[in-house]
Parts: sequence; structure tokens; C-alpha cells
Amino acid sequence: MLYTNKDLKKLIIPLVFEQLLALLVGLADTLMIANVSEAAVSGVSLVDTINVLIINVFTAFGTGGAVVAGHYLGKGDREDACKASWQVLLFALVSSVLVTFFFLLFHNGILQLIIGRVEADVMENSRNYLVVTALSFVPLAVYNACAGLFRTMRDSRTTLKISILMNILNVAGNAVFIYGFGIGAFGAAVSTTISRTVAAVTIFCLMFNEKRQLNFKGQLTPRFRLDMIKKICYIGLPNSLENSLFQLGKILTVSMISTMGTYAIAANAVCNTIASFNILPGAAINSGIVAIVSVCIGAGKPDQARFYSKKLMKVAWISLSAMSLVIAVGAGLLTSLYRLSPEATELAERVLWLHAAMVVVVWVPSFTLPNVFRASGDAILPMAVSIGSMWICRLGCAYLLGIVFGMGLLGVWAAMVIDWVFRGIFFTLRFRSGKWEKAGKND
Repeated sequence: MLYTNKDLKKLIIPLVFEQLLALLVGLADTLMIANVSEAAVSGVSLVDTINVLIINVFTAFGTGGAVVAGHYLGKGDREDACKASWQVLLFALVSSVLVTFFFLLFHNGILQLIIGRVEADVMENSRNYLVVTALSFVPLAVYNACAGLFRTMRDSRTTLKISILMNILNVAGNAVFIYGFGIGAFGAAVSTTISRTVAAVTIFCLMFNEKRQLNFKGQLTPRFRLDMIKKICYIGLPNSLENSLFQLGKILTVSMISTMGTYAIAANAVCNTIASFNILPGAAINSGIVAIVSVCIGAGKPDQARFYSKKLMKVAWISLSAMSLVIAVGAGLLTSLYRLSPEATELAERVLWLHAAMVVVVWVPSFTLPNVFRASGDAILPMAVSIGSMWICRLGCAYLLGIVFGMGLLGVWAAMVIDWVFRGIFFTLRFRSGKWEKAGKND
């Protein structure tokens, strides 16, 4: 077997803590900004939906690079694995610079197009937060690309340590800029950008250690290797397109929510943050699965890829069930931390109960299995299913339940569950068919 139980624990356990610390960066922003005003919370949450769209694009290409590097490692070709590693970093760097300039130049138009008409103070906070966080796109792209490579090397402890550093810097920066200088959402954005930049510089420098299986030593070149970029894009482009259109659909959903009043926007922001903790163990395991399955497929052992996938899916289901129980029982206490209006607090509690219950039922097949497919090189069909389900099931049902039937925010989240169910059924059938196991043979 390529991985022992000890190997899996060494990879997955630090990933869980890394995911936790990454979420704490966003949680610290939301909690600390909540003491400013409800409009500030709403402004930050609206921009975060835009930022996540961009982040997902970079993460998707980072995943594509990690998968290709993992395939090379599985074959025992360390030289090409290192070259592929540099190519994904180079691609992430160039594309993130272009995206940053685009957002800095057209941020007003982007906000008007995506979030539409909101209250003036909400728009002002959104604008301040977007302009500053756009400066963090480049370091975030660099960090995500390098972090994926570290996971492929079975080294998640290093990324955990960097996450700890990033989290400490962010919280300290929030205290200084939000409370010390009193600059609200702008201050939260400055703190987040600084912490991400430090994390990116740190992990980039660590990638030059030639003792690592994957490293940038001797790889520095401004030239793209088209053969490797093609392989990276074959996995990363469908994943990127899927994630970006998926997030765009969520942004349009937020546009619906923005018509329901500031209390609904604030409740949705709080629910998004707490729901991220609900799925934290599953998200960590998904990152580990990409690293493990890519190496198994590269080594020509699809049977082991299936074995480890099933094993980790069971772990994900058990851990998600435990986390859902905690969220459901503590929903009242958790929402009270945000000091929202009574109306927003009650709505947030109801949404969290729905989310916690359905995570137990359908989250694993809906979100873990697609990562198994991508790691094997099977990215096209999962992309098509995810996009179709998002735009037909989630968006269509969100409008029908939330607007037409007047269920409001609860209806929008119920539509999300319908999307999960459809995806879960299809991906389960795909996994059982075994067709995904053959995708990596074309490398």
C-alpha cells in the first residue's frame, strides 16, 4: 500500500487544523467588524462572495498543478514533477496580477453589476473592502499553488504552521486597524492582505529547499512549458470554470438576498461563516484526497485510489456528523456572538439547523467525490454536472422558493440542499461505474 494509517493521519490531521485556522481569518474579520455596525458586516460579506469567486479560480489551477505533479511523483519522475510545480506557480502569478489590475480599475462597476442596489453605507463598506483585498489576490494565488504542492509531498505540517502565523497576524492587525485606528471594513481588509502576503512570501521561500521532493531550485524561468500547462489546464481549467460559475451563481443568489433587507444579508453572512466550520473536516479531507489519489493514479494503482477514497469518505462522514451535532445544539449561542438584531438572529438559527441536518445526509457524495475524480484526471463531466445543477437546481429553486413562494433566506438555503442532492446522486453513480479510474492513463 502506498499510504499507511500513520501517513494518512500525518496528512489529514494538520489539514483539519489548517482549515480551521484559515476559517478563523474570515471569522475574525466578521466578529470584529460586527462591533462596528450591521452595515459593515453586510458590506464585508457581499464582497467576500466576489473574493471567493477569484480565490476559487486560483485554487482550481493550483489543484490542477498539484494533481499533475502528483502523477509525475507516482511515476517516479521527480524532475518533471518539479518543472510542473514551477509552471503552476508561474501561471498563478501572471494570471493573479492581471486579475488584480482588472479589479482595481473596475471595482465600482463590478460592485454595481453584482450586488446591485443596496443601502449607501453597505455599498461604501463593500467598496473599501474590495479595493484593499484585491491587493491580496497575488499573494493568495502564490500561497494556494505552493500549499497544494506541499500536500502532494505529504507535508501538511508546514502549511499548518504558516496558517498559524497568518491567523495571528490577521487578528493582531484587526485589533490595530479596526479598534485602534477605527477604520472598520477598510482596516479588516488591510489586516487580511498583510497576513496573506506574509504567508505567501514564507511558503514561496520554503519551496527552494532542494531536499523536498518538489522544489523550485533551478526552475526559475519566465517561459511557459506548453506541454505541462496543457496538462495543468486539462484539470485546472474545468475545475476553475466550475468553481467560478458555481460562485457566480452564489453571487446571483446573494443578489436575491440583498433585496430581502439588511437583516437577511447579515444573517446570511453569519450563516456562511458558521456553515464553513460545519463542513471543515470534510474540506480538509477533500484536500488530502486530491494529494493521495493523484499519486495512486500516477503510480498506476487505481484500486488503491478507490480504497483510500472510500476510507477517507467514511472518516469525512463521521467527522461531519459530529460537527453538525455541535452546530445544531449550539446554534443559538453561536449566532448571539455576532450581536445581530433579534430578527436576524432568529433567521440565522433556523438556517443553521437546516444546514447541519443536510450536511450529514448529502455533503460527502456531493463534494468529496468530485475531488476524487479531479485527482484522477476526470474533470470534464463533474464540471458539467456541477454547473448544470448550480444554475438549474440552486438558482432556479432559490428564486422559486425564496422570492415566488416568499420563504426568503430559508428558501434560498433549501434550494442549496436540492442542488446537493442532485449532485450527490450523480457523483455516486459515477464513482461506482469506475470510469474515473481510467482518466489518468492519458498523461
